[in-house]
Amino acid sequence: MSASRGGDSTGEDWMTGGGYLLDNRAVQAGQRFGALAALFNPVTFRHMEALGVGEGWRCWEVGAGGPSVPRWLAERVGPSGHVLATDLDVSWIGDGPGAGVEVRRHDVVEDDPPAGGFDLVHARLVLVHVPARDEALRRMVSSLRPGGWLLIEDFDMELQPLASIEAYRPEQHLANKLRVGFRALLRERGADPTFGRKLPRVLGEQGLVGVSADGYLPVDLPAMGVLDAANITQVREGLVAGGHVTDEEIERHLAACDGGLGLASPILISAWGRRSP
Repeated sequence: MSASRGGDSTGEDWMTGGGYLLDNRAVQAGQRFGALAALFNPVTFRHMEALGVGEGWRCWEVGAGGPSVPRWLAERVGPSGHVLATDLDVSWIGDGPGAGVEVRRHDVVEDDPPAGGFDLVHARLVLVHVPARDEALRRMVSSLRPGGWLLIEDFDMELQPLASIEAYRPEQHLANKLRVGFRALLRERGADPTFGRKLPRVLGEQGLVGVSADGYLPVDLPAMGVLDAANITQVREGLVAGGHVTDEEIERHLAACDGGLGLASPILISAWGRRSP
């Protein structure tokens, strides 16, 4: 999940907005990327397999964050294919994807789309955080070759807004309180918590054909505690400064993230469509 702009925010920056809330330069980014991979890579790879990703394909992974998805794509497309992994901050991608992956710093809103035409363009948990998401989407569609596929995966945080979907203990109610504050901070930074549900419509409005979508909701998986702890730790200054929770409440929540909270993710909506041949 990566659409970062600028360095870590501190102090009054939390209240003035601007930039990606979960900046990838923060130390928690590595934990977040690992947890997101554990939770959502199986879903992403299932969709990519269904779209037919294979030998010789040219693929663009937008906002790659970490190396796991580009690495998988490179294995699928083989030496005759090509994988381009882009992000505003490529430090977490590094050399991790291995051979067959080109890593490039790129702003999907401001920079021209890569040339050459792609068989697959994929972005996961990117557009939900980008205020100029319509422009970013237009640029991704323009980079598709005729017949190429666009696969976009984003959260809808309002379809399933709870951290604990069955809150019957105080620590679970606290987890839900923190999730409310977290969404408020995201909105301040221009995120759209309801973007996931809009994906089928916006892909169709871009002229793609064969548009379809589905949703995935992980509940009480080990990686959920890791993801929630990383996110809350990174934004704790903003949560406290905004009056959403106290430092003591955050400490109690972090201590409980190891298990037993029944933590759930927002629903991940995956939507795909094809540029007309």
